[in-house]
Amino acid sequence: MRKNKFLELQNGSDIRGVALPGVEGEEVNLTKLEAMRIGASFANWLTYKLNINPLNLKICVGQDPRLSGDELAEGLMRGIAYVGSQIEYAGLASTPAMFMSTVMPYYEFDGAVMITASHLPFNRNGFKFFTAGGGLDKEDVEQILKFASKINFQPDFPYEYEKVQLMDMYAATLRQMITNGLKRDLKGMHIVIDAGNGSGGFFATQVLQPLGADIRGSQFLEPDGHFPNHIPNPENKEAMASICQAVKDSGADLGIIFDTDVDRISAVDGKGQPISRNHIIALAAALAADDHPGGTVVTDSITSDELTDFLQGTLGLKHFRFKRGYRNVINKAADLQKAGEDAFLAIETSGHCAFSDNYFMDDGAFLAVNIIVAAAKIKKENGGDIRSLIADLSSPEEASEFRLNITDPEFAEKADQVLAAIEEFANSHEGYSVVSPNYEGIRVNFNLDGAKGWFLARKSLHDPVLPVNIESEKTGGVRKVADMLAQLLAGMEGIDEGPLK
Repeated sequence: MRKNKFLELQNGSDIRGVALPGVEGEEVNLTKLEAMRIGASFANWLTYKLNINPLNLKICVGQDPRLSGDELAEGLMRGIAYVGSQIEYAGLASTPAMFMSTVMPYYEFDGAVMITASHLPFNRNGFKFFTAGGGLDKEDVEQILKFASKINFQPDFPYEYEKVQLMDMYAATLRQMITNGLKRDLKGMHIVIDAGNGSGGFFATQVLQPLGADIRGSQFLEPDGHFPNHIPNPENKEAMASICQAVKDSGADLGIIFDTDVDRISAVDGKGQPISRNHIIALAAALAADDHPGGTVVTDSITSDELTDFLQGTLGLKHFRFKRGYRNVINKAADLQKAGEDAFLAIETSGHCAFSDNYFMDDGAFLAVNIIVAAAKIKKENGGDIRSLIADLSSPEEASEFRLNITDPEFAEKADQVLAAIEEFANSHEGYSVVSPNYEGIRVNFNLDGAKGWFLARKSLHDPVLPVNIESEKTGGVRKVADMLAQLLAGMEGIDEGPLK
């Protein structure tokens, strides 16, 4: 692989690439050899970051069930061994558990690597890196990749590792959290888990079932890197429809759906209705609001005005709407905390959720435990449902996302031109007002013949795409704004306004 190609593996604070053939137009660029170089580079990075002799470094490696995981794990471990560091292999694991391996008593590894590509298709894979300070930032990952491109050694370099039963201890920790919260077990609770054939099946069989919960109706718990049933993604409509139906069919009190590596979730109430996107943010905030009076919730940029009303009006919290990208919201919350503000929750509509009292780790299992404890308390106290905690949250009448392809090869510059044109239009036409402060793209409030709402146009984090989100309190508002934007962009070269029509 050429040096400049290594940096193409960077995806924000993660590494992601094509690890298997089989998809037309997607050339394999993440193999065992790249993994070896990255493993060696991560160990070197830890040496300088922690000021520890590489021979004394202890690094843990785990993976989700992707088909390429075993080979990439072998490559990573060979690379780590090349530097002389000690390796412990967790096998099938979750992303939150891999972080916990750096802080959990007895383990306390110097670093950890999770092999995963979250919800992406079967042919993709990648790496997430951790120290006791949390996940690495994109600048750290860039350094690791730059150094990895300079490393050369034989692919058959020998290595040894110890097997560690990380998930058993992690599951025990989650069970303890539930019993501490309830002062009892989960008998009488019926909970459906959908693991999407990823790493999350353990939550049903090793956390809930041993505590006496009824897990009938749980589905796709068996790890399978083909992901044969639905995309393991709480944002996927088919996935959410599947677990909603499973909750209805089984008559459960609650449903939880994980993504592949268990760092994201959505929930389902006892009537089989989804608690996702703005609703999962509201629920996470409601669970911790009493412990953080007047605290701040940091979210991504596409959250609704109705969510702001709930957080500030009902819960008495502050809402800081920031940028897309889970590391962005986590880092902003951490920065606000350092400045003296109680920014206790960083959460995206995607289901990435990080609490300040859980190391600011985006941890789906941690949120699931808190939801389950609250649901069990509510059921015991009054026979109610977890939905009662967010009963005052309203929703827009309409909500749509349009993804406009940028065909100009200089897509970042073209996106800036489009955003400038939208801002100029909004500032010069009645019925539109640009929102300020705003930290990503252009957010505009509108009031068109009584149809009130907002829209946000922003650059995609990684692709030549301009996503446009529109929400309206009244039917027809989305169409009015979409038509306006389509007409505004019709004369511009290098951007396809077709999806707006």
